[in-house]
Amino acid sequence: MLALDQILRLPLLPLLALQAITVRRRALILPEPRGPRQGQMAQERLQQGELEQERQLRVLIAGDSSAAGVGVSAQSQGLSGQLAAQLSAQFEVHWRLEATTGHQTRDTITRLQALPKQQFDVIILALGVNDVTHGTTRTRFYRQQSQLMQLLLDRFEPRLILACGVPQMQHFPALPQPLAWVLGRQSARLDNVLAALASEHPAVAHMPFQLPQDPALAAADGYHPSAQAYRLWALGLGEKILDHLAASQSEQAPPP
Repeated sequence: MLALDQILRLPLLPLLALQAITVRRRALILPEPRGPRQGQMAQERLQQGELEQERQLRVLIAGDSSAAGVGVSAQSQGLSGQLAAQLSAQFEVHWRLEATTGHQTRDTITRLQALPKQQFDVIILALGVNDVTHGTTRTRFYRQQSQLMQLLLDRFEPRLILACGVPQMQHFPALPQPLAWVLGRQSARLDNVLAALASEHPAVAHMPFQLPQDPALAAADGYHPSAQAYRLWALGLGEKILDHLAASQSEQAPPP
C-alpha cells in the first residue's frame, strides 16, 4: 500500500519540481574541507610505548559529502578528524577516508572495489541522502546496500560495520515544504532498509542519525552538518564502537 506522500507526489509534482530547481539554483555550494584523508593518531602516552597490539584500531570511513566533511573548513573538524581524535584516547587509530560529494550507494561500491584488499577493524558508512534525491527505491537501495555490505565483509574483514542512518531530510533548513516532507518520508523508508539489513548481518549495526533540532548544528548551506554537529555525530559513533569492542572482548574472555 502506498503511503500518503507517495500518493500525493503526482498532484504535487509541478510544485515539487519547481522547489527542487529553486533549491539547486540558490544553494550555497560548499567545498570538501582541506586536510589529509588518511593518517595515524594516538595520544602521547600511547606514542611513548604503552601501546599493545590489540590497542591498534584501523578505521575506514566511506560515503557521501557528510562523510567527506562538507560544512567545515578542515578535515580535523569533520567526521573523520573528530572521530579519530576521540578514539585516539584509547587506541592508536589508523584511519582512512573514502568519500565524495554526490556519491550514492552505487558510487561507493565502485570506489571501494578499487581499493586493494586489506583489513579494517571498523567501517563507518554515511550514505543515503543522494539515493533519496535521485529517486532510489527501497528495493534498489536494499539490493545495493546488500552488495556493499558483502563487499566490505569479503574485502576488508571488519569486526564492525556501522551503517549511519539516513538523515531526517524534513529538518534540513535549506528545504522548503512540501519538498522537505516528501524527501523526509523517503529518507525514513531508506533508513528502515538499513535497519533491516543490520538485523541480517551480525557484524553490521545501524545507528539512527538523530541530532537535536538546533540551528547551530547546520552548516551555512542549511544542508550539511556544522562542526558542532560533526562532533556530536563522532561522539555517538565513538561510544557505539567502544561498546561493541568491549562486548566482543567479554565474549572472547575465558570463563573464570
